[in-house]
Amino acid sequence: MRLEAHRYRQKTWDEVLEGEELPRLTMAITYKKIIMNAATTWDYFPGHHDPHYARAQNQQTIYMSALFFQGLVDRLVTDWAGPRTFITRRKITMTGSIYAGDELYATGRVVRRYRDEQERHLVEIAIDVGNQEGTKCPSNVTAWLPSAAAMTDRIA
Repeated sequence: MRLEAHRYRQKTWDEVLEGEELPRLTMAITYKKIIMNAATTWDYFPGHHDPHYARAQNQQTIYMSALFFQGLVDRLVTDWAGPRTFITRRKITMTGSIYAGDELYATGRVVRRYRDEQERHLVEIAIDVGNQEGTKCPSNVTAWLPSAAAMTDRIA
């Protein structure tokens, strides 16, 4: 049996426009998803798996960790840009919690497209992560995308 490899499209820096919107990502947040995230990241802080502990912290119930948000914003960018995208900078600001039972969303918009002093082709993206109540984790990511010339050189 022959397995076919899935090909992901790579966006080039030349294709990106300032103001461009990234596709919206939505996700149902379940108790299982929060607990599995805590387990896979080895973040066993009780607020991420023990509802009684979370409530004692004045939280509604268990909630997602900072590691989840870091991975989520990276995923939003690389799903949009492609597998040859390199995250060079990530800043997240957790202003609220995402709880089990929430419907999470993540949106992004390109705010800057530029070359740095090393001539890397960079894109700065403002990201909004939230739930049905609004923004919970405004973020900012700088991503290094290949140029169209670099992609052509790779194919040739």
